[in-house]
Amino acid sequence: MLNNIKSLLKDKLTTIAILITLGIAILSLIKLGKSPIQINHLDKIKHAFAYFVLSFVWLIALRTTRISKYLIVFCCFFYGIIIETLQVTITSHRSGEILDLIANTTGILIAFIAYNSFFKKNEAI
Repeated sequence: MLNNIKSLLKDKLTTIAILITLGIAILSLIKLGKSPIQINHLDKIKHAFAYFVLSFVWLIALRTTRISKYLIVFCCFFYGIIIETLQVTITSHRSGEILDLIANTTGILIAFIAYNSFFKKNEAI
């Protein structure tokens, strides 16, 4: 079963990672309505989750390449900086925040730790 899933996703992970990257950019730059659920700092949880998924998928997609996992993590972090900067400079309805960048970084670091923990225990995968 695991081999079937691996072969199905083998060539698709890079495409999925690119689509996630584009999706984050689009959702970060368009005007969104108010969330019907009002929870304190829900926005920061969304940021952390989005960058967790972004980083984890890129780490898995590029796992068998010679690209360093540290470079992938840095690129995800830099991507977050670019998005926050674009929110300030090209939109009038969004604002870039340091706390968003901290939430992004938290998601990236959790993804990096999870990736290292998973693949350290499952080298055969």
